[in-house]
Amino acid sequence: MADNTIALIDTHCHLDMDAYAQDLDAVMARAAATGVRSVITIGIDIQSSKKALQIANRYPQVFAAVGIHPHAAEKVTEDDFRSLAGLTTHKKVVGLGEIGLDYARQYAPEDVQQYIFSRQLKLAKKLSLPVIIHDREAHEDTLLLLNKYAPYPAGGVMHCFSGDKTFAEKIIALGFFISIPGIVTFKNAASLQEVVTALPLESMLIETDGPFLAPVPYRGKRNEPGYVIHTAEKIAELTGLDIKKIAAATTRNARSLFHLNL
Repeated sequence: MADNTIALIDTHCHLDMDAYAQDLDAVMARAAATGVRSVITIGIDIQSSKKALQIANRYPQVFAAVGIHPHAAEKVTEDDFRSLAGLTTHKKVVGLGEIGLDYARQYAPEDVQQYIFSRQLKLAKKLSLPVIIHDREAHEDTLLLLNKYAPYPAGGVMHCFSGDKTFAEKIIALGFFISIPGIVTFKNAASLQEVVTALPLESMLIETDGPFLAPVPYRGKRNEPGYVIHTAEKIAELTGLDIKKIAAATTRNARSLFHLNL
């Protein structure tokens, strides 16, 4: 039975991935039962973005973001950019992402990642769409490019935040939200927990990044939208605020950023 006293939004999940292929209906039912009112499923390349849109069209409570992840940057063609722009015309597409830089894995050269990221930032501004930013071990260059193309009238979010308080302040100064993943529940997540305690509620979103990064008590297992409740509970514990306040604020922020019609 759904918890009608708490309304949550998982602002970043990858429902198109194979991990959910066999039981997506059950996954969505469990999410609803924990108070998750909506999920934004995120594309990482053209094929993934198309699947994200198909899933969003299948479930009324699901919306999609479309974009090209830095891991796919080296394989991008001009046709891909045309396809990406075309996908954004659909009414259930609410953002452009995830886009950004990833220097941890180096699936594509840094200069190529920067070029593809820049083009998508410019496209998002042209289309008046919020951006969903991926930043892994690339804080300096990510901030450099974000500042280069600022301002962002449609806003944006730094997904799965991994920086410190100073970096968070710089991202917020751009008018962006900070999205807190299930990592905040990990014992070794002192830096992220410190960010959470200092972060204004009006700048916070929550996410699962499912099927990755499941929170405690599911760490090491498949993550899913319903588990975002554990992230909200940890934030409530760290801030000393009631979970209903955390849920209300993060849901309000998500609806505002992505213009969700729920």
